[in-house]
Amino acid sequence: MSFKPPRRPHFFYTTAPLPCPYVPGRTERKVVTELAGVSAESLHDKLSRGGFRRSHNIAYAPVCPGCTACLPIRIRARDFAPNKTQRRVARINADLSVQEMPPRATAEQYQLFQTYQQIRHGEGDMAAMSFYDYRAMIEDTPIETSVVEFRLPDGRLAGACLTDRVGDGLSAVYSFFDTTLDARSLGTYAIIWLVQRAVELELPHVYLGYWVAESRKMSYKARFRPSEVLRGGQWVPLGEHQTAPTRNAAPAIA
Repeated sequence: MSFKPPRRPHFFYTTAPLPCPYVPGRTERKVVTELAGVSAESLHDKLSRGGFRRSHNIAYAPVCPGCTACLPIRIRARDFAPNKTQRRVARINADLSVQEMPPRATAEQYQLFQTYQQIRHGEGDMAAMSFYDYRAMIEDTPIETSVVEFRLPDGRLAGACLTDRVGDGLSAVYSFFDTTLDARSLGTYAIIWLVQRAVELELPHVYLGYWVAESRKMSYKARFRPSEVLRGGQWVPLGEHQTAPTRNAAPAIA
């Protein structure tokens, strides 16, 4: 007779209320859990399909009472049909070289990250991140993660996207870029590249985090079609989600 050790229970916690970063006047709460041990990847896969996101070794999802503004969104990679603007962005950036790097922080990345934060998000918490904070963001991962680097023809780093690989797709965790290259729309191009990479890897989805219809800075995510949002525990095509139940459902994890 072999001894099978008891399975360690998995705990979820709820954070204290904080001001909502997306909709003024509202508060946010999150349910969080640790990703650790041999089951970290399988748990992360399940949680990703259930609308969770990863930060370091923590998975989280919004559980705001009376509010369902944050909708998990993912692109159907194989069916992606770029619009006119997205096709133009792909042409403009055809001269970039792209490489998937291991999750190792570099001084070059950090310098670009810090400049991006100061210019785009100077009042945010991330603007004060030290190199050691940045290194933790990149390297503190229990799952398969890469840093996708976008370089100009002269070799300079133009942008980067921290990316997780999950069982059914790629998940864009965080991207940053050279703000002097705004004409290239590198944020848009990073997503286009991830969609193409997912197709190459025969993965059906690219996860973009949360889409908030009321937030202007989140509006770009809805421009990638076809895409799906998680509503009432079900992934439904964006555009049909308005007819789904509007009650505040807990994130699905099965």
